[in-house]
Amino acid sequence: MLFALLTWQVLADGPLLRADARLSRALVHPDRLSELLSDLGNVQVAVPVLLLCAGWAAWRRRANGSDRWWAPSCAAVLLMAAVPVVVVPFKNWTARPGTPAVPPGTGYFPSGHTATALVAYGAATLLLLPLLDARLARRTVLAVCGALTLGVSYGLVRRGYHWPVDVAASWCLGVVLLVVYARVACGWSRSSPRP
Repeated sequence: MLFALLTWQVLADGPLLRADARLSRALVHPDRLSELLSDLGNVQVAVPVLLLCAGWAAWRRRANGSDRWWAPSCAAVLLMAAVPVVVVPFKNWTARPGTPAVPPGTGYFPSGHTATALVAYGAATLLLLPLLDARLARRTVLAVCGALTLGVSYGLVRRGYHWPVDVAASWCLGVVLLVVYARVACGWSRSSPRP
């Protein structure tokens, strides 16, 4: 529902976009840290992290004798491949221009970097959690995932690469994708022995 509201506001040039522009002006302050944080949402960074976690998770599940040991990892990689399939049509349809901090152009809604980070780091976390017995390890993985995804979101807005609404819309899409993945992967995990 929130994603539909944000998309409608972008298409209709609604009042939320004026608040979005004011918030962006208050937050934009390009610096080296915001640049580095936004880069964590690049495909070249986030996807290799997911692939490493998917490989390790598949190896652990196979070593534990799990049925369909490969399925959660393959599903996570397919989920990542679905991100541009979901995001790019919205970018083309809305044709939202970027902030004053970026070169003239359109296609900024929703944020592809935010969706990439949320899905890659979120799916990696969902792959690892069932394999970790120690509470501290589980909490650490959750904290790192949250820090990376929030860091990317902050960096994109602070650097001026995206409007805050672009980032919020990608959170909506990413959470939906991760919930679907979690439900599917959870079904596979129930039939698998615990390490």
